[in-house]
Amino acid sequence: MDMLWSGWGDPAKATPLPDTVIGLLRDLLGVKPREAGPVALEDMAVPGSPLAPDARRALIAALGDEAHVRTDAETRVRHTRGKSTPDLLRIREGDVAAIPAAVLLPSDHDEVLAVLRVCAEHGLPLVPFGGGTSVVGGLAPEPRGAFLALDLRRMDGLLDLDPVSRTATLQPGLRAPQAEALLAAHGFTLGHFPQSYEWATIGGFAATRSSGQASAGYGRFDEMVLSLTLATPEGTLDTGRAPRSAAGPDLRQLVLGSEGAFGVITSVTVRVRPVPQTAVYEGWHFPSFEQGAAALRRIAQDGPRPTVLRLSDETETLVGLANPQAIGSDARQAAGCTAVAGYEGTDEDTRYRRERAAAVLRACGGTPLGEEPGRHWAHGRYSAPYLRDALLDAGAFAETLETATFWSRVPGLYASVRDALTATLTEAGTPPLVMCHISHVYENGASLYFTVVSAQGEDPVAHWTRAKHAANEAILAAGGTISHHHGVGTDHRDWYVREAGPLGVDALRAVKRRLDPAGLLNPGVLLPAD
Repeated sequence: MDMLWSGWGDPAKATPLPDTVIGLLRDLLGVKPREAGPVALEDMAVPGSPLAPDARRALIAALGDEAHVRTDAETRVRHTRGKSTPDLLRIREGDVAAIPAAVLLPSDHDEVLAVLRVCAEHGLPLVPFGGGTSVVGGLAPEPRGAFLALDLRRMDGLLDLDPVSRTATLQPGLRAPQAEALLAAHGFTLGHFPQSYEWATIGGFAATRSSGQASAGYGRFDEMVLSLTLATPEGTLDTGRAPRSAAGPDLRQLVLGSEGAFGVITSVTVRVRPVPQTAVYEGWHFPSFEQGAAALRRIAQDGPRPTVLRLSDETETLVGLANPQAIGSDARQAAGCTAVAGYEGTDEDTRYRRERAAAVLRACGGTPLGEEPGRHWAHGRYSAPYLRDALLDAGAFAETLETATFWSRVPGLYASVRDALTATLTEAGTPPLVMCHISHVYENGASLYFTVVSAQGEDPVAHWTRAKHAANEAILAAGGTISHHHGVGTDHRDWYVREAGPLGVDALRAVKRRLDPAGLLNPGVLLPAD
């Protein structure tokens, strides 16, 4: 099943906003209903494919069947941009300026190599495409002329499972739910559950250094990767042959987070863990975001660390965004902040960690709310993108951004980003509601995930671009990283260049020149195009 081309996920799961919420948006933010919905796909003015006949023939030969070189309008539209709010606003208006000339569907590593040779011969830029869930412009390259999308959906297998070492080798086009089902049949789980879980792919997780909602227990995806294979225009790069190695710099780290700029990931070997016997999620109340953050820091540093640990600020708690399915209900939230702690594992281990963590949270001023808030969060943990679509339909603008820093800098980073977003959008005439939660914790720091809702105004993409740039400047000034788990894409590229520094960027450019000398892979993503 394909994702909704003009929004997120499965259209059957989309629900409109309650009238009470629409009224609040109108009264608090000045949101006005949209006069019309998205342009119908069949009404979009899609230009014919500019793919030259000789290049098309060469690609068909590389893939073995003309059905795997698709140039029809619908397939190309479905591979246009990603799922950021600006991406959706553009596609809903019928903007197909970033449409690929063709969509290619390889079945294995050798076919990817063959496609790359054809691209090099004909000078055709190529964008790897997994689940299409990028929210940072990762699927909106800056090519010189026509470009191709490489859809990896046919590469969706479990290639190997080693139950003794607890490792699994997966193909890049495998979506997360299918990966979990294949592993569960052998009694294992990957334990990677980001908000994009239902649609994102294994290759995309590796290419963007994804971090799942249970990272406190299972770790980030880049921490799970033991080895991977990269197809490049210059050949194959195999990285990782042991759990850890002192044999020089770890080349896996060059591929992880490279976002298709160095090559196409064609397989990933990850560590897996037994399917947990028990999964329990519970809510906690803290009088303030500052006090809740201090409690999360103590747990992250001294343990015992839950599998899931997150904290909503006062505004997010009041709105109820920690439980998207409850927005618009008559429930009243107490003043303060809500945290969610989840525990997965064996019965004995889960019970031990839960009891010990509860003692720490109480000592830090937390009040237990029982399992109901945790169950609500777990049930609706993938619902927020559908809520975003409903807000767009109602005439509101909704978008997210995230960052991370060390614990000592969290308060300053939180205030700086929130102030930058509020000031910029208010100046544009669309005063926002800015919410935040701590989404991932580490011994030395944490990530902050902001959600912004405002009226769309006359030019919502322009308004958001100015606000996002102001937030990016605030992030760097406050000592944060430009992205904790969404990636760089084109949206963060210029700030990533500043974060990495001139020498670091030159080193990465040298890697790209060696692996992709013609600069055909995802041009303008991660690094500025030459």
